[in-house]
Formats: sequence, structure tokens, C-alpha cells
Amino acid sequence: MEKFKSLQELVASAESDAAAFYEKGNKAAGTRLRNAMQSLKVAATEIRKEVTDKKNAK
Repeated sequence: MEKFKSLQELVASAESDAAAFYEKGNKAAGTRLRNAMQSLKVAATEIRKEVTDKKNAK
């Protein structure tokens, strides 16, 4: 559950950059958003692996 909470925090931290990019056209915010999305992808993959391992352990 700890990894899931960190995933939620990553989404919350990327929200301001998403707003700046989509609403204001700030290109630097777009770069930060892309980096945040990559981190989200990695975190989601780790969670998926953890869930699969736990499910198959039983």
C-alpha cells in the first residue's frame, strides 16, 4: 500500500505542471510533466509486479 500512496503523491505533484502546460502553454511545464509521467509509469509497473507476486504466492 505504501507504493500506491507514493503513486498518488506523484500524481498530485504533477497536477500543477499539467495545468500550466495545458492551460497556459508553458513548454517547460510540459517537460516536467513528461518526466513526472515517466516516474508514474515506473511506479505503476512496480506496483503491478508486487500485486502479481503477492497474488501468485498463495
